[in-house]
Amino acid sequence: MAYYITYGEFQQHLKEYYLRTGNRMQFPEMTDYLYRKGLLRDVPPQGQPVNKMYGSITDDEFDKVMDSFTLALTPNVSVSSTVNETDIIPQARDVFIIRHPRYTRPSPHIHNYFEIDFVASGQCSFVFENEERTMKTGELCIIAPHSRHDLIIDDESIVFCVMIRKSTFNTTFFSLMSQKNLLSYFFRTILQGDSHANYLLFYSEDVVWLKNIIRNAMSECYKRDSLSNNNCICWIHLFFSHLIRDYSKTIQFYNYQMGTDFSLVLQYIQHNYQTLTLASLAEFFHYSEPHLSTLIKQNTGCSFTTLVKQLKMADAVSYLINTQLKISEIAECVGYNSADHFSRVFRTTHKMSPQEYRKKHQAQDEPFRPFEEIL
Repeated sequence: MAYYITYGEFQQHLKEYYLRTGNRMQFPEMTDYLYRKGLLRDVPPQGQPVNKMYGSITDDEFDKVMDSFTLALTPNVSVSSTVNETDIIPQARDVFIIRHPRYTRPSPHIHNYFEIDFVASGQCSFVFENEERTMKTGELCIIAPHSRHDLIIDDESIVFCVMIRKSTFNTTFFSLMSQKNLLSYFFRTILQGDSHANYLLFYSEDVVWLKNIIRNAMSECYKRDSLSNNNCICWIHLFFSHLIRDYSKTIQFYNYQMGTDFSLVLQYIQHNYQTLTLASLAEFFHYSEPHLSTLIKQNTGCSFTTLVKQLKMADAVSYLINTQLKISEIAECVGYNSADHFSRVFRTTHKMSPQEYRKKHQAQDEPFRPFEEIL
């Protein structure tokens, strides 16, 4: 059975308990404490977040808005090092967002869903496997399922935690995973296995924009109408798109099992694929070719040759759609020595020639000419 309390009340009880005893509780422990004290409600309050945008208010003002949101709590749930998405993401939600509680004690854990931690203000300690680093305002990490981690929040900081079902990436965010960037590689790799301990780290200078997206997505999480789940997904889709477009150069990719930042390898491939060979790549990063080949397969799900071909074909499609370059010029731009060779590879990939692909696309997207005389 669920019981209810507002964010503000729950946070205040955590703070008061710490100030009184000097001890910190984890979320389930405080839930049980409040239940035993009779401080939880049997029914939720009637109100819910209003339909408004939250971009023009201060952090303190939005803190007060969040304090009015209602938490649904289930007592008698033990603190565990393994958390399932059914334990924390409401049944009718694909995405669930919280402001990380302050005054909680450390508790390293793993879970089977994606987690995004965004430092909107202040700082926090991010513990990943056996490593610890300080995350400051503007930094965010995307943590893969099955990665042991913990977040220790400064008592005055604001950190948003976005929890997303793993299955959601196979459906709702499929278009993001088809892009040719590190974030897409990360998601595709994670979805191919169940034991990858890794995370992505971003640094954003545009804290206000990302903060506004998270605020509006969060408000949708606490509404109870038929559109709120879809609206929240749309905000998170915008969040990811913004990261991919504007912050891919700040990304760091960590695979704990490899003990290396593999993003540097992927970035080098992405920027030099036109002329790159496995031998030259191995020499640049001081790997043996067999070892590097294995790393690429583990982290992208495909061989070096396939990866390079995918990058060439993706850029070729972009040139065909968005430019009037000749086929021979496009072939040269993406790294083929001859137009014939390029055309053969393109036909194998897309089941039509580059000319046919361009003609078909242009036929579907003729320019809009509202004042042109119709004969």
